[in-house]
Amino acid sequence: MKGLKPSENSEKPAGTGASSCHGVPERMMKAIIEACREFLELPEEEKRGISGKHVLDPIRFGTSFNESVDEILCWRDYVKIFQHPEFHSPNKPPSFREIALEYSKRVRLVAREIIRGISESLGLEKDYIYETLNPENGLQLIAANLYPPCPQPELAMGLPPHSDHGLLTLLIQNQIGGLQVQHKGKWVNIDPIPNSFLANIGDHIEILSNGKYKSVLHRAVVNNRDVRISIAVPHGPALDAIFSPDSKLVENVGNPPAYGAMKYKEYLEFQQGTMLNGKSFLERIRNRV
Repeated sequence: MKGLKPSENSEKPAGTGASSCHGVPERMMKAIIEACREFLELPEEEKRGISGKHVLDPIRFGTSFNESVDEILCWRDYVKIFQHPEFHSPNKPPSFREIALEYSKRVRLVAREIIRGISESLGLEKDYIYETLNPENGLQLIAANLYPPCPQPELAMGLPPHSDHGLLTLLIQNQIGGLQVQHKGKWVNIDPIPNSFLANIGDHIEILSNGKYKSVLHRAVVNNRDVRISIAVPHGPALDAIFSPDSKLVENVGNPPAYGAMKYKEYLEFQQGTMLNGKSFLERIRNRV
């Protein structure tokens, strides 16, 4: 997990909000948080009317990770909206479409630069990962979570421990803490930094790198005072891409593939259709070798 923060010398152009090293204006980050809040605070019947049921439906609203199998429901509301390769948006609030379209475009550029850096760090060409995975058809979605105050936060969980599918997730949040990552067997609080992204390595970078990179195990805890909102934007390959350790990273280095091959669409359907349990599904892929 890595934070992308604004430059100390950032200036604030008129009408754009604070500029930053990642290139997404602060006012745009605040606008997408507010638009998602407005959607999640709509009456239940309005949200249910546009929500699909399948994990690959372009708009889904719910209150848990998978309500049909979760033994304990999460203390949150969420909406997941596909942004790329085909853009989708709810009709309400009226401003949502314009804000989400521009925000998702900007965030894709940020993700591309980070993935380029990952590619180079693995000894590959800068654009090797991005171009190999058919980026024009790569999946991008907005996953917005609203965690209301909980009267007994010690007995509830916003979102249980899990890692993210895909290559990279870029996350922003309002200035209310609640995100924790596991480090050396302990849960560590990740405090929000204004005008910044948290970059989470996803399961499919771990697979592609044959374990050289590790996806981040994280969870969300709740509090009894404040509403917390987070906006996660996962970036994955095309749904029909078959994923396995890249041949360039397992050839001639005494490093046999540690993960079996699987279509990204199938991974999504399995992971998103079962109860969250850490990185258990990724371990299944490891055991398929």
